[in-house]
Amino acid sequence: MKNQIRVFKFGGASVKDADSIGNVVEILRQHKDDKILIVVSAMGKTTNKLEHIVAHRKDKEKCQNKLNETKEAHLSVTQTLFGEDQVILDVLNDLFVEIEWALEEEHEEYDFIYDQVVGIGELISSRILWYALVKADLATHWVDARDIVKTDEVYRESRVQWEETMNNIELKVKPIFKESNFAITQGFIGSTNENYSTTLGREGSDYTGSIFSYGLDALDMSIWKDVPGVLTGDPRKFNNVVKLSKLSYREAIEMTYYGAKVIHPKTIKPLQNKNIPLYVRSFLNPEEEGTYVSADVEDHYPPIVSIQEDQTLVHISTKDYSFVAEHHMTILFKELDKLRLTVNMMQNTAISFAVCITDKENRSEDFCTAIQEKFATRREKNLELISIRHYQKPLIESLKKGKVILLEQRIKETVQFVVKDFPLMERV
Repeated sequence: MKNQIRVFKFGGASVKDADSIGNVVEILRQHKDDKILIVVSAMGKTTNKLEHIVAHRKDKEKCQNKLNETKEAHLSVTQTLFGEDQVILDVLNDLFVEIEWALEEEHEEYDFIYDQVVGIGELISSRILWYALVKADLATHWVDARDIVKTDEVYRESRVQWEETMNNIELKVKPIFKESNFAITQGFIGSTNENYSTTLGREGSDYTGSIFSYGLDALDMSIWKDVPGVLTGDPRKFNNVVKLSKLSYREAIEMTYYGAKVIHPKTIKPLQNKNIPLYVRSFLNPEEEGTYVSADVEDHYPPIVSIQEDQTLVHISTKDYSFVAEHHMTILFKELDKLRLTVNMMQNTAISFAVCITDKENRSEDFCTAIQEKFATRREKNLELISIRHYQKPLIESLKKGKVILLEQRIKETVQFVVKDFPLMERV
């Protein structure tokens, strides 16, 4: 049986500055009589800035300058909201000191340092929003997600330890709502059993929301975006996109699997397992209905297009010209899993195998190095993967113009092709 607790997830764009935070406070004021767990991302482009700091951590001066710039940006927001309130200033100073300590750690593993530093962006933004709610007389309990969401020890792409996490939600989060209507926590982050910070993968805050929704048996979950809902394509890349007012869980899972960015791919399944409705809504126009995702929706949709960039196509063959058989696949997928590389397409012939992967941090090179003893590899980088759900022939042809098709696959409702740009020939 569902509780009356709701989960609201606010992304970085919704808390990017003082006015935006004020807008979120007003949205929540309209729901002051509801019991809501608030999940918040880092402010604006903070994650990008912290990633830059980690990448240049050995250049002490450059690193410190960028950290000071990031700190000043946050302090400017707090000053606008709260003046020289010492309470929030002390909290933020402690968090920036935590970043400095993490950067000074003698640890060679980049992904470990990344998680200790980058996830603090969410801690900072959640503290600022928490204080804004308190100042607005909306009593709110602050929760450190690292105390709740427990993961394995694969940094930057950690996997949730569900049993322990669910137990923590039961014992540490549910009781909060006996005393307060609002609780606020962070998306994207968790921790190992040794209490080292971990992250759930880029844009993982949606997933955090669904983890808490599942554990709380939530009434529903809302993701607040800067778009009116789930659209048939990215409005920055296509004209005439339309909002989908309703989606089935199945279609939402397929869309996110094939690259639609509006919802994190791992978000839907925990909600579907407990039949928890999802709303994708606009924080710019909170009165609008947005997109409703649930089980009781018919599967009839217009063409839906997603484009994934930063793709690499890896061509793999055995060095002894033997068939690429099941035992070869076991080796390859073990390495892909170890590197947390997402396979977006794959195709095999008798003696070769090709995989299209999202090339995070040039990990395709690490993959090729790991398998070089038994396999020959060739990489094609900087490609695009175009996916069309419910495709129509004229749309396919228009998207192929000026492209070289390197790999193409079609199933009943979806067509995908890996492409690179190629200038169209014109007669002189």
